[in-house]
Amino acid sequence: MSTTATPTRRAPDSFAILLMVGLCAIWGFQQVAIKSANATLPPFFQAGLRSAVATLLVWGWARSRGTPLFRDDGTLTAGLLAGMLFAAEFVCIFLGLTLTSASRMAVFLYTAPCFTALGLHWFVEGERMRRIQWLGIVVAFAGMTLAFADGFLHGPAARSPSLAAVAGDALGVLAGIAWAATTVVVRATRLAHSSASKTLFYQLAVSAVVLLALALAFGEAHVDTVTPLALASLAYQAVVVAFVSYLVWFWLLTRYVASRLSVFSFLTPLFGVTFGVLLLGESFSVRFLMAAALVLTGIALVNAPGKR
Repeated sequence: MSTTATPTRRAPDSFAILLMVGLCAIWGFQQVAIKSANATLPPFFQAGLRSAVATLLVWGWARSRGTPLFRDDGTLTAGLLAGMLFAAEFVCIFLGLTLTSASRMAVFLYTAPCFTALGLHWFVEGERMRRIQWLGIVVAFAGMTLAFADGFLHGPAARSPSLAAVAGDALGVLAGIAWAATTVVVRATRLAHSSASKTLFYQLAVSAVVLLALALAFGEAHVDTVTPLALASLAYQAVVVAFVSYLVWFWLLTRYVASRLSVFSFLTPLFGVTFGVLLLGESFSVRFLMAAALVLTGIALVNAPGKR
């Protein structure tokens, strides 16, 4: 992997921060959308359709803007690797959500920024984390853990944990590791100098092939009943999440320091809980508010300006 410095990337400004907050809200709702569609759309088939639809959208977008997707620019190997990691992430997410709750999945999935920062620290020059930023990650992670600790300690899963739930939690961690590895591959290879459209196209196209092949292998390539909720969920995942939000995310990665951006992902599970409160009538306690304050403090520390 290349370790060439990229001095043009900078710390997130107010525009990047607003975009990241919006992306976190979109991603926070994603777990709810996947979970709601799992009843009628088998997980591998649902994930494959999501990637396939988004692949076509990205291809159309790139074509309309004259962005070459198939030109030989030395990114094929890195692109295939990123696509395989992307597929692995969503295998873990979709399968894990059949075994554990959406909120638990969000907790374990969004350990990804910790793995991202560690990977970038070792593999990408210019992404070195200072002590105050590592402290920010620890504080934000503590806040995220606290946000769900009360529910885990007093919920049914905590009183009688099952092997399936533990497996689902483990898949969440593996998904976070795969997500982090994808980010490191994008930043540490020739993909760092590729367009956001091409980077995303690699991941969606490869994952569509892998996930649909898995659906066929496991006998999931069929739908018994198509419900409006399932169609709405699939449209949200493919268009809003996999197409729009990922294009914005990879665009941000080309302009801002990735480790500083990734830590905003700690907001995503908090958004997930908020959607649960607003849409599902779930409640939260003072502990949750304290956790939110910790997460925001951690983000502020990670984005603290360095000494000149």
